[in-house]
Amino acid sequence: MRSLRVPPTVMVLGGVVSVQFGGALAARLIERMGAVGTVSLRLALAVPILLLIARPRLRNRTRRDFLAVVAFGIVLGLMNLSFYLSLERLPLGVAVTIEFIGPLGLAAAMSRKRRDLIAVAGAALGVVLVNGNELHAVDWLGVGFAGLAGVFWAGYILLSAETGRRFAQLDGLALAIVVSTIVTAPIGIATAGREIFHPHVVLTGLAIAVLSSVLPYSLETLALRRMKPAVFGILMSLEPAVGATAGFLILSQRLAVIQLAGMACVVAASIAITRTSASEAPDI
Repeated sequence: MRSLRVPPTVMVLGGVVSVQFGGALAARLIERMGAVGTVSLRLALAVPILLLIARPRLRNRTRRDFLAVVAFGIVLGLMNLSFYLSLERLPLGVAVTIEFIGPLGLAAAMSRKRRDLIAVAGAALGVVLVNGNELHAVDWLGVGFAGLAGVFWAGYILLSAETGRRFAQLDGLALAIVVSTIVTAPIGIATAGREIFHPHVVLTGLAIAVLSSVLPYSLETLALRRMKPAVFGILMSLEPAVGATAGFLILSQRLAVIQLAGMACVVAASIAITRTSASEAPDI
């Protein structure tokens, strides 16, 4: 497969839109077969597509190459599982906003500038606001799962870049998805039962696999070869807004003004970090 001659920024933003609308479809499927079953089906259906596209080569690989791809696959699977568990309890836009603290924190940590740390504090305030003005009614388990997904998301960024350096094109991603499926499939099949083989479920799962796995991960893997992880994290600042839009259009999820204000705090923090990191960013 030849490298796409598309600016990496366009790849990342395309992935943002794809994954959020895929997440909205997944939220519907979660209602039917649960988070674990949904994420297992999505990853399993993505495997043959990516293997067919990438046709990864295993010859002349070192032990470190395989360790990198296994670590990437495990983190990828746990990131998706944590996020889908949060979708069982939180609106899509809220879950994405909380999860976004992971890559935002990574960007600030890599810049090590006081201004960026202040921006992260502002983003943390945004996370508080996005949970609404009735904290006693907040689903803290859902918040915890979204926060955990954010931690794994930061790890995903770093491991994706490392895997991309070791494997050509999408080879590493295809192998990582296999690892993710091995990690999640046994539990997913056990919890979803026969429902996972229903034709409508499979078709919906296939759409989610393409929108939430094949397209965004492929675009991100290719983009990360040409940009710094910190810049990648910053470009993801549109995730909360796109997630809220997808939640509204597909799931009819409306967010209160205070929640939208919290989302704006997170996006503003990303913009602040973007401005301070611009001098360090490569030409993209």
